[in-house]
Amino acid sequence: MIERQRGTNVQVLMGTLNGAAHLSAQLCSIAAQEDVDWRLIVSDDGSTDRTGALIDEFAAAYAGRVERRLGPRAGCASNFLSLLERAENGVVALADQDDIWLRGKLIRALRLLGEVPPGLPALYTARRWLWWPDTGQLRPEALAAHHPGFGNALIENVAPGNTVVLNPAAVRLARETAHLAHGVFAHDWWLYLLITGAGGRIVADPARVLLYRQHPGNVISAGQGLAAQVRRKRAVLSGAFRERVAGNLAAVHRCRAVLTPQARARLDAFRAAHAAGPIRRIWHLGQARPYRQNVVGSAGFWGAAILGKV
Repeated sequence: MIERQRGTNVQVLMGTLNGAAHLSAQLCSIAAQEDVDWRLIVSDDGSTDRTGALIDEFAAAYAGRVERRLGPRAGCASNFLSLLERAENGVVALADQDDIWLRGKLIRALRLLGEVPPGLPALYTARRWLWWPDTGQLRPEALAAHHPGFGNALIENVAPGNTVVLNPAAVRLARETAHLAHGVFAHDWWLYLLITGAGGRIVADPARVLLYRQHPGNVISAGQGLAAQVRRKRAVLSGAFRERVAGNLAAVHRCRAVLTPQARARLDAFRAAHAAGPIRRIWHLGQARPYRQNVVGSAGFWGAAILGKV
């Protein structure tokens, strides 16, 4: 048994599914976090490989610090939402099963979240190293071009889940609304929508805090390059993007009681655009004022909006 490290308490929530090939490296990187008293809660969504055994071995090495639960078996978003719904009071960090956290990731997040007034929900996010382990290639993730906000969250996520750390106020908000979030495309996109809509703060750290492993089993990959752009365009034209946005809008509407008046107005305008014909759609979108982080993305969005694919 490894002696317990003392520091600020952080609950690390991890969803797993057949992640044995890469899981050990991620677990070791969590254990290596300095000046943090971490506790790991894993929701396994029905693994048939050695994932469960690896978690149990890790739990034996770090007695009292690891808990393994059975997931809902309804997809990645539902698995993380089930973890958030049962999260304890305090700071929460989200973890994927296949990355490697860099030393100091958690303490850096805690330091920056500590600058936010305690009662204000805040979500920390950061940049990543895109990592292809077969070749050793590392590529720095680009900086967001615009400030994060609800208008951006309506059509884009800039808070990838493997970087997210929530302050206690954000944890309470996420826990109290998790049962209303069914149908969302991704748990991290949902948190970005929820916290910005409720008037919370996004703490966007320019530092790169983890190695984001690129492999064929990624649920959501980095999405860079020509092939990724082609996949996104196909998803838009097939209606997949519209379906994802519709699921998000329905969930946010169910949580409208926690939204600011400004967010409610933008949400209502966007929902009206979603159901309107071409001319009214563009007018309503003008009221909602959605935006993406780059010019190409913005042009693509408005083109899709004209075609009724948003």
